[in-house]
Amino acid sequence: MAQPLAQIRPLRVAVPADPPVLSAARLLSPRQKAAVMVRYLMAEGALPPLTELPEHLQAALTEQIGQMQLVDRDTLAAVVQEFLGEVDAVGLTFPGGIEGALGLMGSHISATAATRLRRLAGASTRADPWDRIAALPPDRLAQLLEGERVEIAAVALSKLPVPRAADILSRMPGERARRVALAMSRTADIAPDTVRRIGAAFVTEIDSTPVVAFDAPAVDRVGAILNVATSDAREAILAGIEEEDGAFAQALRRTIFTFAHIPARLPPRDVAKVLRLVEPAVLVTALAAAVARPQLQPSAEFLMANLSQRMAQNLREEIGERGRVKDRDGEAAMSSVVEAIRRLESSGEVVLIVQDEPG
Repeated sequence: MAQPLAQIRPLRVAVPADPPVLSAARLLSPRQKAAVMVRYLMAEGALPPLTELPEHLQAALTEQIGQMQLVDRDTLAAVVQEFLGEVDAVGLTFPGGIEGALGLMGSHISATAATRLRRLAGASTRADPWDRIAALPPDRLAQLLEGERVEIAAVALSKLPVPRAADILSRMPGERARRVALAMSRTADIAPDTVRRIGAAFVTEIDSTPVVAFDAPAVDRVGAILNVATSDAREAILAGIEEEDGAFAQALRRTIFTFAHIPARLPPRDVAKVLRLVEPAVLVTALAAAVARPQLQPSAEFLMANLSQRMAQNLREEIGERGRVKDRDGEAAMSSVVEAIRRLESSGEVVLIVQDEPG
């Protein structure tokens, strides 16, 4: 709203300096004064978007404008003067409503506290539920619509921003996506209250989802730990898990990415990008440890084969000079290479090759 307010001050309204003129403004109610200001800003082309207001306030303001008649110049000047005085006196502004407060607090409170506040607010909040739905991550939004009837999904996509709706539609199976898109053509006559109730039902479902302590699934958390464990410890742990829960052990093996997996899963074009994140001395230690182990030699050769000839030759010479590497030092150095790959994967700079599961 800063830009429209800045435009009010130079507008062509003579505001008399004589205080008694404000008596005209005192005859108006706050709602009438708001209507005068909105009408004035509209005439001057400086009106901010009223869609940011709650719908009940938009309706009340429009109704009040419809009831107004003529306003003389002294009254207009007094209302503008009073409005500018109130703006100048503002020290802080607050968002209003529980959703606005939660948006302001952001990560400063726990997810559990935020969920509890939303449940306490319940249906009393006047915030548009679709604002909150549109802010959901794409995966969560797709999951929310997955089991809904095509008509409900069509209403939801119609309320979302076009890029987000296109993303969600592309995640649906082909036949369902076709049916939802067709159903969108039949949403023109749906009443606003019905659309709001659908949004409120989605919000209720979102709030009823239990808050979990960990963002990542258990298999990803255990796999991340095993990724940096020593190979002997990793295999011993996996063998023990396999005896207790074969399915979980199999899922873990699919999640784990170790130095031995590099040739099969790291795209050759990304080798140089990965190794730039590894300290030269650590890289030499990792390669020296790998070439000494037959099962890891392919990984060492793969990395050096995808570097420039001069760099690969320098590494081979340094490996020869490095000599035998202690097992603990070698494991730590190879883990550093794997961690660099994982960091680039997490940031989206590297996309690992997905291997087919054994049939």
